[in-house]
Amino acid sequence: MSWPELISNLGFPIVVSLYLLHRIETRLERMIQLLERLDSTYPSEL
Repeated sequence: MSWPELISNLGFPIVVSLYLLHRIETRLERMIQLLERLDSTYPSEL
């Protein structure tokens, strides 16, 4: 499906929301990777 088709079928606010959710998900995945790497870098002192 192309962007114009999605907009005409679903509506502009829904398409924008889906786009923003996709961007946030990508950034959250990257943040999780960095936090896991940070966690494995420093030994736990508990």
